[in-house]
Amino acid sequence: MNRPGARAARPARGAGPRHDDRRRTFPAVPPRAASDGRFAATWWGNAWVAALEHTALDQARLGRGRAYAERGHVDAITVTPGRVVAYVHGSRIRPYRTEIRMRTLGDDGWELFLGRAAARPAHMAALLDKEVPHALEAVEGLLPAPGDLLPDCSCPDDGFPCKHAAALCYQAARLLDEDPFVLFLMRGRGEGELLAELSRRNAARSAAESGPTGPVLPAVPARQVLSATGPGLPLPPPLPLPDRPGRPAVFPPDTHAPDPLALDLLAGEAAARAHAFLATGHDPVAALTPWQDAVRLAAAHPGSGLTASTRALYRDLAGALDRTPTDLARAVAAWRQGGAEGLAVLEEPWDPPAGPFDRARPTLLAAGFPAFRPWRNRLSAPSLQLRLGRDGLWYPYESDRDREDWWPRGTPDADPVGALAELLGR
Repeated sequence: MNRPGARAARPARGAGPRHDDRRRTFPAVPPRAASDGRFAATWWGNAWVAALEHTALDQARLGRGRAYAERGHVDAITVTPGRVVAYVHGSRIRPYRTEIRMRTLGDDGWELFLGRAAARPAHMAALLDKEVPHALEAVEGLLPAPGDLLPDCSCPDDGFPCKHAAALCYQAARLLDEDPFVLFLMRGRGEGELLAELSRRNAARSAAESGPTGPVLPAVPARQVLSATGPGLPLPPPLPLPDRPGRPAVFPPDTHAPDPLALDLLAGEAAARAHAFLATGHDPVAALTPWQDAVRLAAAHPGSGLTASTRALYRDLAGALDRTPTDLARAVAAWRQGGAEGLAVLEEPWDPPAGPFDRARPTLLAAGFPAFRPWRNRLSAPSLQLRLGRDGLWYPYESDRDREDWWPRGTPDADPVGALAELLGR
């Protein structure tokens, strides 16, 4: 972007967006006007813009937000289920942290979407070509409706939305134009997760249409094995290990049964652990404490924290370990930032040896950051903090100014300047 006095953009680390299927970060890109003068080029991108414009209470702020987007004021955009976050440059030197929140799609909605998408090969082909068939438009809750997008910004403007949030909304429409799976991620499901499920359903449909095929597995009649007088027969060899763990059954809601979401989550976890143990002889989570395992379970849940099911999950897991849902939410943010090491950085201050820690403060000052005060493995400034992990990485944190309420943000980096530069979109 070409703003007077702006710092040079940090080089991208590899081509294309970084993502772990439920978190994707896109570098700032200049918008491209559609041929008909609209901001977005696709029908689903324009549905996003229409939801914004129908919700806005002040058309003047909306126009300034569109101008901000057109002039490249929106830095890198991070998308997770239920949230779109970016730093947006305004009239002040420091950019504003801006986010758009929305509801994630419920299980019934995803079932309807997956059923319709897998029902016709043409729909599958369109999705693989980054196109959304119009037939999927009818899935309620997939496309945003007026009032569905909830803006929030660190600026003092109380407009709904402010111009920074409007700019983020307009620029997000460009991401949807390029890749509709960004919309699906906003609604709660990652690209790999969706494609795997669509492939499974497509294979099941093809198998049902073509009838049973393949070799018959060897079998031993149970009456011969269990008969005390019958000949001893060797058992057939074990079945080959599948490529991935199986999916749990669908648990219908029942007032006298446990929560179907909890059953599905636990059954899926059991299947994944069993598959890993059969493949490697090692249980990947056996060494975790109950608290670490609860954080891991909550972090693996695709919800954004806005749905009733996610709030219930956080409440139940936290209550079982005598913690608060806020404690768990903060720990989940740390786990998603750096796994078990990220959780240790959140909860376990330590005294690092001299060297990288002592060199970090002058390095940050030379890069134009404010003075940081040290305490154990932490460097703190107003609203910003860096924590050095035992793995040698710097973990960025943020808090509201004049508060000591630190939350993990951004991506760990071996360079303290790099960790803050990515967090602030420099």
